[in-house]
Amino acid sequence: MDQTELLTAYKARIARWRQHGPALFAAEALALPAKWDEAKGEGIRKWWWKASAELVARRKLSVRSGHGAHKTAFAAISILWFMTCYFPCKVPCTAPTSHQLDDVLWPEISKWLRRMRETEPVVAEALEWTKTRITLREAPEESFAVPRTARPENPEALQGFHSDNILFVVDEAPGVAENVFEVAQGALMGGNAFLLMIGNPTKSSGFFYDSHHKDRASFATVHVDVEQVEGAATEEIARLAKKYGRESNYFRIRVKGDFPLADLDALIPLYLCEEAKARWAKLERAGPSVWGVDPAGLGTDRSVLIKRDNVKVLAPHQFRRGLEPMPVAGWIKLEWDSTKLEDRPIAICVDAIGIGAGVASRLAELGLPVVAVNVAESPADRRQYWRLRDELYWKVRDWLVDRKGALHPDDEELVGELTIFKWLPPTSDGLIRIERKDEIRKRLKTESSPDVAEALMLTFAFLPPLVGAVHKAQRPEVYADAAE
Repeated sequence: MDQTELLTAYKARIARWRQHGPALFAAEALALPAKWDEAKGEGIRKWWWKASAELVARRKLSVRSGHGAHKTAFAAISILWFMTCYFPCKVPCTAPTSHQLDDVLWPEISKWLRRMRETEPVVAEALEWTKTRITLREAPEESFAVPRTARPENPEALQGFHSDNILFVVDEAPGVAENVFEVAQGALMGGNAFLLMIGNPTKSSGFFYDSHHKDRASFATVHVDVEQVEGAATEEIARLAKKYGRESNYFRIRVKGDFPLADLDALIPLYLCEEAKARWAKLERAGPSVWGVDPAGLGTDRSVLIKRDNVKVLAPHQFRRGLEPMPVAGWIKLEWDSTKLEDRPIAICVDAIGIGAGVASRLAELGLPVVAVNVAESPADRRQYWRLRDELYWKVRDWLVDRKGALHPDDEELVGELTIFKWLPPTSDGLIRIERKDEIRKRLKTESSPDVAEALMLTFAFLPPLVGAVHKAQRPEVYADAAE
């Protein structure tokens, strides 16, 4: 069946899908229950109906939500809806990272197209999915969808697309640079041009933020609170509330779908962490590694190990719970022994307050390059910081602010913990202070400790002269490289 025959056979149905948008398309072409079916674990969420109506009526839709709202599914279904209902058409899709497009959005489209081959085979057969584009079989050059990564240095991601019908899809929209949106403005002036932006509201500035604020007259906006979404992961929501506090910006963004409060005293805003995650895959390892160890003992907190080099956190953090000092030392020694010689750290920075003193002492006895860190001591720069801990956390902040460091994309817990710190009013001497752990617990009404962030902070205590004599004998070639 060619495109003309398809449009004739499905004229009434396609007209209805055009009028009501992706949600009705999902109900009829994908046979999804019109309301969430708890027993089946599937169905159309309420916000999909609202978003669909707004997209059809206003053409420019901006959706902000927390994690787990199924907004990527909505975007994928919207792409299939548009390619089915409009001919000719072009659907450029963009996001800050290729991972979001290639590993998240594009497989999601494939999943729903496979379902449509069972529920609406005639319509599905008209479309062909590949890893690099989706095309209308009868007219692959006239109707297609393509992924294009949007980076500040590549603003042409959304440029050059012209068609009678066009849908721009922007995933993780807060992370897309302003100049990328500027490039697309010309095409959006067309008569039948649509724009769908979705994302977690990580930044209180930028094109996406403005679409929900000063430019909202030009956009339809939908706000999705994940606690109100049918089928939401309630246990995970409860865990996030307990760990970070319901009043934290992290909970506001990741669950409530709200923009962060304008905390001028936030040490590390979430958007900096998101940018640092996006950089990770693009950066090669640089220099020898440093490990940070935050021992916790037998309480509820965890003993945490984190590894980084000059430019990136090398892997998601590791942890053990309920270990006394000697078992913690044994765990770190085992990790050392199982690490290739060339990947072993030039320093292992251990919090030496409390039980950490025993851990550091034992690791030193075992011949490992230990740096015992007492964060309550005076800082190296006594003119700016109150204590060493304040100085080290500020180094973490500078590492991210200056875009010199990358966080591992699979370590969401590290991101969450880094974003809960505030820097306090300076002392009478004008010295910088960072919130203590007990102050964070009190403010956020949580019992959790930011132990992963503490482990990363400890890695910034390493200075080559502190361990040069010990480590140079073990790995002189690596130490020489580090000194250079």
